[in-house]
Amino acid sequence: MVQHSVSGAVPLLPAPGASSRYHGEVRMTNTVVSGVKSSDRTTLRRVGGSSFIGSMIEWYDFFIYGQASALVFGKLFFPGGSPVVGTLAAFASFAVGFGARPIGGVIFGHLGDRLGRKSTLLATLFLMGCATTLMGVLPTAAQIGVWAPILLVVLRILQGIAAGGEWGGGVLMMTEHAPAHRRGFYGSWPQTASSAAAVTAAAFMLILSNTMGSATLLAWGWRVPFLCSIVLVAVGVFIRLRVPESPEFALLKQNKLRARKPVVEVVRTQGRSVLLVIGLRMAENVGGVMVSTFALSYATNNLRLGATLGLTANMCASAVQFLLTPAYGLLSDRIGRRPVYLLGAGLHILVAFPFFWLVQTRDVPLILLAFVLGTAVANGALFAAQPAFFTELFPPRVRYSGMSLGYQFSAVIGGGVAPFIAAALLAAGGNQTWPVSLYWAAMAAISFVTALVCKETLPRRTAAATGAPQPAPGG
Repeated sequence: MVQHSVSGAVPLLPAPGASSRYHGEVRMTNTVVSGVKSSDRTTLRRVGGSSFIGSMIEWYDFFIYGQASALVFGKLFFPGGSPVVGTLAAFASFAVGFGARPIGGVIFGHLGDRLGRKSTLLATLFLMGCATTLMGVLPTAAQIGVWAPILLVVLRILQGIAAGGEWGGGVLMMTEHAPAHRRGFYGSWPQTASSAAAVTAAAFMLILSNTMGSATLLAWGWRVPFLCSIVLVAVGVFIRLRVPESPEFALLKQNKLRARKPVVEVVRTQGRSVLLVIGLRMAENVGGVMVSTFALSYATNNLRLGATLGLTANMCASAVQFLLTPAYGLLSDRIGRRPVYLLGAGLHILVAFPFFWLVQTRDVPLILLAFVLGTAVANGALFAAQPAFFTELFPPRVRYSGMSLGYQFSAVIGGGVAPFIAAALLAAGGNQTWPVSLYWAAMAAISFVTALVCKETLPRRTAAATGAPQPAPGG
């Protein structure tokens, strides 16, 4: 099997005043990694399947909470107030998981850069599965009072910590095995897992709500998708044990070039790249959560359209995104990461207002169109470009930590608070959606401007074929 040279390793730019020993380590690291060979196609398929299934299981666990917070958690764990207050409280608990993600990014980013991508991913999968399964046996507020929401929030925090470490490792296992000039395509595979997880979570809730009725769903039916997590996690652990470690990390470990304190090194030398990742993710964070979580609540509680329609729209949009994401990833290998990212951010700006106009028509085809435009067409471009784009912004020795920090801090200030802010804006504006759309468009504009500031990171084809060193990206 022909192997391709993995070039495109980002040179690490030391901080002013760094020691000569540190400079030497950096030069040696770049020299070693530039000679790494990408995996053959058989290994790539195995790693791709593992990344997809493992990431799908983790994001299924994370998304099922979002579905439940929009449909049942307000009544079960935050009763006693008005429906608006219950919804706000449920969305606040949803945001807590995002708030915990940077903690997971720090913890598992450090472990991933020190111990390896593979072992760290096994730990995140196990933690996520345990937290989600325990949610399925949690007593409600009617049974144990205030302890119910407290325990729910604690488990949500554990979910957030696990999710904080999952994304960076899952993506790196794919991009660091892939040839540099195909990172966009192969890197999009773990991203399709998020779409598959959203489809699975929405389908599960849809089936339950249609077969059980609202009374049974509230009584015990909502527990079923949470309890199923333990089976999915067992499958995911089995699959992840069978894949090899990332070749770039394996070579760093072999040559004793791993960073001693990866997070400290990232903050000291790669702060600009971390900030760029945060800015780049605003559109995807806010837009994605706006469609998958807030719009579901808005359609169900404000427009009285019923949970079935919202869940179906989410499921259809995620299915289309599943198909579009690899196509966008392949496009980023052809024309560059930056143009694809600018396209996605620009589409979010354009769709922010028409999305709610279409939903408010109460016409099923137009509602489906709105969800597809927001999730698949706009977010799909961002989702596809992120793995390769972010991988190429950081050097291998601190890549897990750098990507995780930027990705997860953006989740806090973007996606985590988006449903809460949107619900508050809707209530303050007298159920008018234009303030929500303005907020969405403003966050997308931040990503658009950030992408303009970044330089292209796509390795040149000639360099990718010869193994020549790549220029450092401006990001």
